[in-house]
This record gives sequence, C-alpha cells and structure tokens, in this order.
Amino acid sequence: ELPAKRVYEDDLAIAFHDAGPQAPVHLLVIPRKPLERLSKAGAEDAALLGHLLLVARHVAKEAGLTDFRIVVNDGASAGQSVFHLHLHVIGGRALGWPPG
Repeated sequence: ELPAKRVYEDDLAIAFHDAGPQAPVHLLVIPRKPLERLSKAGAEDAALLGHLLLVARHVAKEAGLTDFRIVVNDGASAGQSVFHLHLHVIGGRALGWPPG
C-alpha cells in the first residue's frame, strides 16, 4: 500500500503511474491476488493473467497510446525488483530493441 496515482481499478486489478517512469507514459498493472512472479502463477490464474493484459490495453488506450510495450520481469536477474507480479505499460516515445 504505497501512495500512487491510480488510473484504473476493479475487483481483480489496479493500474497506476510508475514512480520511476522510463518513458513519457509508464503505467503498472498489478493483480489484487498476491502473486510473487509470473513463473509462480498456475493454471488457475489463466483468466486473471488474461484480464491483466486487457487492463493493460485499456489503460494504454486511456493514456492516448496507439503503440506501446508491455513488459513483465520475472526474477531478480531479469530486472524484477518488486516481488509482486506487475505489468509495465510503456509508451509515448520510440522504443528500441533489444531492450536493456
């Protein structure tokens, strides 16, 4: 429970602005269900995971993005620093590849 500028919430998920944005638009989508990381999700989480992607699409559109990237870091060596599953929705500028 940290202060955050929420842009979306429902009974399954919350979305808010990232405290350390890496692009003009950088939103986080998190499930209300405690899930440490994507690799710990089970088959019973399939509907929730799909819902998170639909929320990501929704908040991207609401932020005015037509092109955007969704990132999920899974584990410390992959860049995960907060161990509660979250999707980064990033856009508002050209994004290079490969990332990192």
